[in-house]
Amino acid sequence: MSTSPAPHGLARRLGTLDAALIGVGSMVGAGVFVAFAPAAAHAGPWLPLALVLAAVVAWCNATSTAQLAARYPASGGTYVYANERLGPWPGFVAGWGFVTGKTASAAAMSLTFGLYAAELAGADDAWARLLAVAAVVGLTAVNLGGVSRTARLTQLLVLPVLAVLLGLAVLLLSGEGPAAGAGAAWDGTAWGVLPAAGTLFFAFAGYARVATMGEEVRDPERTIPRAVLGALAVTLLLYGLLGLGLLRFLGVDRLAASPAPLLAAVESAGWLAGATTAGAAVVTVAAALATLGALLALVAGISRTVLAMARRRDLPPALGAVSARRRSPWAAELAVAGIVVVLVLLGDVRTVIGFSSFGVLVYYALANLSALTMAQRPGWAPRAVNAVGLTGCLLLAFTLPWPSVLTMLGVFAVGLAGRALVLARRHD
Repeated sequence: MSTSPAPHGLARRLGTLDAALIGVGSMVGAGVFVAFAPAAAHAGPWLPLALVLAAVVAWCNATSTAQLAARYPASGGTYVYANERLGPWPGFVAGWGFVTGKTASAAAMSLTFGLYAAELAGADDAWARLLAVAAVVGLTAVNLGGVSRTARLTQLLVLPVLAVLLGLAVLLLSGEGPAAGAGAAWDGTAWGVLPAAGTLFFAFAGYARVATMGEEVRDPERTIPRAVLGALAVTLLLYGLLGLGLLRFLGVDRLAASPAPLLAAVESAGWLAGATTAGAAVVTVAAALATLGALLALVAGISRTVLAMARRRDLPPALGAVSARRRSPWAAELAVAGIVVVLVLLGDVRTVIGFSSFGVLVYYALANLSALTMAQRPGWAPRAVNAVGLTGCLLLAFTLPWPSVLTMLGVFAVGLAGRALVLARRHD
């Protein structure tokens, strides 16, 4: 397939490895460094079961997404699929949920980077916000340079992070931590598995970033399924090793109480002072790089969905502008970056895990429902997978903490009311 873009379109420049690494970089971000603690608080010793449940739902969602992306290889992901298979209103719900939830998540990730970078530099929270803004501006500049630059920088960021996380997994599974021989004092119930799985889903959400960039993938019918499912397989294996290792090494109570579990594990390893300091620095640098990698791919994915919504006039058409030279959606990129910067400067957005998870679970529920309507399907995507994914998304979404659910339902209501008003004025 030619890589030459159509007028006002994007160029197909991503191969399978590039696309898969963007998917891995999207998942191995802030979530892996923070999501295990709140999940352990919900599920306690049942954390491995919560991880398996989140993984099953994620795998079903990835299969449905890959199936749809091969059929509709355009920018916008489930926003496009739901429009094509279910109609404009479900499509709008998918796009609105993704853009709002993920924009808040991008602000949280950028601030997380700022906090890690400020810790390394010995700076305060004010500097953390400025560093977060600098990260958003810098990564947006990379994305404006075209998808090839995005892919190259993702590789530079994600490969060192994977090496550090694999080393930590070996430490956690082979070393003796403070939990050795200690019984867990956790007093919750097995029902905590459901909200824990919903929380862990935040760490998985990212495998479909390739699908939102489907207009920029070469030979999409083959490349997108391989990249999406391959990226998820790598991440599932890594998360499984880290989750089991953290539970074994730290125990339920220490894991649930730690805001940075991987850093806590290094500091509890019993090394000499110099080695502990060096290990903590390595983990901190890895967390900063991972957050940057996830933020890079996330801003790119949000902007492609904004582009698709602008093309269908669900957002202002001016946001659909594409650079003639770089074939990047520059208006959408700048708009997303501007909103993220405002969120970083004006508020504390570090508590959006549940908020973002609910919006993304609704997004993937619509992806599974869209896939269910397809008569022609590959052998690796039976309808049962779509049905399990749909059921799992709704189950996990509505067992998240109610403040998160109600907040995101309010955001959906505002978006739907706004669209109804715009349509009414358009037909006057």
